Amino acid sequence: MIGYITGKILNRQEDRVLVLANQVGYEVLLPTVVMEAVAEKNIGDDIALYIYHQQTERQPKPVLIGFTFEIEKEFFQNFISVEDIGPMKAVKAMMVPISDIARAIESRDVATLSRLKGIGKRTAQKIVATLEGRMGKFALKRDEPKAGRIPAQDFAEQVLDVMVRQLGHRVPDAKRMITEAFKRNASIATPEELFEEVYRGQQGSPEPVETD
Repeated sequence: MIGYITGKILNRQEDRVLVLANQVGYEVLLPTVVMEAVAEKNIGDDIALYIYHQQTERQPKPVLIGFTFEIEKEFFQNFISVEDIGPMKAVKAMMVPISDIARAIESRDVATLSRLKGIGKRTAQKIVATLEGRMGKFALKRDEPKAGRIPAQDFAEQVLDVMVRQLGHRVPDAKRMITEAFKRNASIATPEELFEEVYRGQQGSPEPVETD
């Protein structure tokens, strides 16, 4: 199964690119938000894409769907877990940054979700019911990363805000979890890495016992 492709752009259309990799041309569908991210690339330019490979008994012809970042692919896989949202509908719906969609899900903003292509009110409600509480990491994704290393205090505050406002943690608990994450991994450089380290440390950990 294909998970990643790097090569040169042979051709491009409105919703897909043809990538030459190891003398083989791969047609890769791109969500609108991904196509916009690679809009400045020209025919012959290098391109690298994380790939979701779709092939079923009902659809025996392989379909490759590409993403600029692995976190976009992970979001996509969560998105298609919602009833009535298949890969092709998800491709069309991803017309804005995944952080915007994730924040709409966590805030139960059905109106915003309903404006996504192919997503009506009923499907938007299913999205919220299925994915609410699981989108914190995706809501933190920076759409236009700044040059250089982001100050830890900057993105730590972002993670703290998501943990408290969207995921229901108490402020002292969230601060403790963030501090412990930095102690375990001092090389954390993005909010996504911090969020993952926070919850990696909590897997299997007992709840803290409060004493008087």
